[in-house]
Amino acid sequence: MSQGLGAVALPYNLFLVDERLPGIFKLHMLASGASLTLIPAVIALRRNSAWHRPLGYAAALCVLLGAVTSIPVALFSHSVLMARLGFLAQGVVWLGLIALGIMKARRRQFSNHARLMLMMAAVASGALWVRMTTTVATGYDLPFNSVYGCAAWLGWVVPLAIVTFLPTPWAPTRR
Repeated sequence: MSQGLGAVALPYNLFLVDERLPGIFKLHMLASGASLTLIPAVIALRRNSAWHRPLGYAAALCVLLGAVTSIPVALFSHSVLMARLGFLAQGVVWLGLIALGIMKARRRQFSNHARLMLMMAAVASGALWVRMTTTVATGYDLPFNSVYGCAAWLGWVVPLAIVTFLPTPWAPTRR
């Protein structure tokens, strides 16, 4: 979020994206960063509807903005094609999961809602995994484009697979 606000300088590749999509890229960074901050709070407060619901609305708005803006950001970035396609797929999946999760909550299907929101959070975590992977790649002088292309996919697919295939005992039971 500090990069989106201009408090911390962008790396060169992100600076180029910001030059091409100045308003959209900043909105993407701010909304996505805010969603990464709000999602853990919403999950932690899942049993307290007085806090869960309003924070959930705020998080959903941030996710929707972050996901919608991720699509042009992925398409207009200067990354290798594999990375751009990974980020594009991540944005589309993120958008689909938040839409389905909201729909299930509105239909009062809370177990399905919880599962979809955990999947959405797993997809969101990809941003963190990509940052950590690229930091390690540059620190060890690994081939950046190859690592970045793989991280753009594995950073969100692996957490999504884990959340999808592991049981979630904390999800509310069917009423």
